[in-house]
Amino acid sequence: MTATEGPAAAGGEGPETADGDAPGRSRGDTVAAVVRQWRAVHPGLDTGPMEVIGRINRCAALLQQAEDAPLRRAGLTRPEFDLLGALRRTGHELTPSELARETFSSGAAVTKRLKQLTERGLVERRGDARDRRVAHVRLTDSGRDLVDGILPAQLAYETAVLSGLDGPELGELAALLGELLGQLEGRLDALRA
Repeated sequence: MTATEGPAAAGGEGPETADGDAPGRSRGDTVAAVVRQWRAVHPGLDTGPMEVIGRINRCAALLQQAEDAPLRRAGLTRPEFDLLGALRRTGHELTPSELARETFSSGAAVTKRLKQLTERGLVERRGDARDRRVAHVRLTDSGRDLVDGILPAQLAYETAVLSGLDGPELGELAALLGELLGQLEGRLDALRA
């Protein structure tokens, strides 16, 4: 693709502006600069995937750097809150394996978090009557109260983080990300093979 040809010539969205950005795309983000540099080095390559994946990764990194203020004030990390939230939203006891699936975490990470949350009195474990190797985890009253108290503030914080987007844009972004996530779940394992 040349500087005057746009993604349309390569099956993309339309013509580029003189500086190499497609109309309507953000020029001020760091990924746009990286894409321009790659286009200068390899003008024939389609950088469309880099624009999407690069921006998703950059957004994720910025969100992680920002650390969730309400969680931090409560002395929780996002992964700990996700574990507590899984117990709260499902409404019943879960095994560590079920918690790992619910929170997209490794078994070792869940075990470490459960130990910390148990020591803080937010969850309790009980052994299975039939299989002593299995544990069941539930929220304590303190854990439930903490989740219920933090959730409104956390959602308000997340709303503020996304305040640059209006309702329809948020809905469209959520739908597009949901579609991408649905396609990727399960498919990435096949791509790694």
